[in-house]
Amino acid sequence: YKRDDVVIADFKRIFKETQDELPIENHTRDASRFVNTTIDGIPQVSQEYTDFSLGSLKATNNPLDLAMTREDAFYLVQSKDGEVRLTKDGNFQLDDEGYLVNKQGYKVLSSDYFNNPQNAGIRIPNGAVQISVDKNGSIEVDGAQNARLFVAQVDDIRALQKDGDNVYKIDDLTRIRDLENSNAIRQGFSQGSNVNPVTEMVGLIEANRMVEMYQKVMTAHMDDLNQEAINKLAAVK
Repeated sequence: YKRDDVVIADFKRIFKETQDELPIENHTRDASRFVNTTIDGIPQVSQEYTDFSLGSLKATNNPLDLAMTREDAFYLVQSKDGEVRLTKDGNFQLDDEGYLVNKQGYKVLSSDYFNNPQNAGIRIPNGAVQISVDKNGSIEVDGAQNARLFVAQVDDIRALQKDGDNVYKIDDLTRIRDLENSNAIRQGFSQGSNVNPVTEMVGLIEANRMVEMYQKVMTAHMDDLNQEAINKLAAVK
């Protein structure tokens, strides 16, 4: 899955922070969720977030490949059921009607979305020869101004929720603003994954060794308990 997304573009690394908690509450009201590091602790997922740091850029020479080069900026797209979503994946294409869409077929929205949400899709005229997109998202088709991409910035990136392959949703659209001078778009480039396979492999090896170590400790502990039980049983007889 990761390997496929490295090729497709812009698979983002997801982090999970964990903490240990006591399996039962202690006897004080304020310490009911006391953080504990003993062997009796139960790991709990305390936070999950996505690392939006940039991946490497690869030239494709495809005019509809638009790499987003700002961590805090996204494209605004509209799903087939009319819901607004955000994405970093700028590998676009044209649908049968000439609209600019992403891999899922979601329409890419223009900067005019909040003023005219019903007609904010970006349509490229049939037979267009040259499509140019500048660093701020302004689109020219055969030398004529066509539209400008909605380059979205969220007031708090932690408010984004995953909604499928490289697509995110937000509950309150008023938290989105359009960056008119984003200086963020590179036409003809695709952005790769920000996941470092070497780092992830080292992490897996370390985790495996920790599991093996704890398994040996638990096995030795159980052997001691079994031996103690046998000795006590023999003494009773």
